[in-house]
Amino acid sequence: MTESFDPTAELDLPARLEALLFAAPGTVTSTQLAAALEVSLQEVEEGLQALEARYTGHSAEYGLRLQRHHGRIQLTTAPEATAWVERLLGLEASSRLSRAALEALAIIAYQEPVTRPKIDSIRGVNSDGVLKSLLGKGLIQEVGRAEAPGRPILYSITQDFLGHFGLNSLADLPPLPPLEDNLTPNGEDITS
Repeated sequence: MTESFDPTAELDLPARLEALLFAAPGTVTSTQLAAALEVSLQEVEEGLQALEARYTGHSAEYGLRLQRHHGRIQLTTAPEATAWVERLLGLEASSRLSRAALEALAIIAYQEPVTRPKIDSIRGVNSDGVLKSLLGKGLIQEVGRAEAPGRPILYSITQDFLGHFGLNSLADLPPLPPLEDNLTPNGEDITS
């Protein structure tokens, strides 16, 4: 008599999800995970939440995090491990971004999808070169065209952006300070 092998007997759902995310060549959807594990989408979401709680509840103990963006999920290294990962992969020198690149990334992250003319108007300078560089680094992507004269390209951030800055999602970005419409450049209130 031979015993049948039950792959679910040894690992709980969060552990199975972790294994799939580790083995995946890139981002995956909840639907893909549910199909691979033959469980419901609700079970996948509950399992992902449990896995995320393991990582964030013991952040000093785990070097991994779950990253979510536009309905896709990926297992990434913890931001605290960045220096060691960069050293291992030889990325120390190539991972630094210019002030112009950081400005453009901030605008795109907070306003996505956004056009180059909008980025230019906020920065006050032409952003062609910066956008080309960010596209080349895989930190931003073209996501379509705006319904405006000239149909300018719309840009948004990528999973690589989230990984570069150690974010799980755009919800982890700090809130923008309120606009101070009623102040002069010197900080004086013009309404009084």
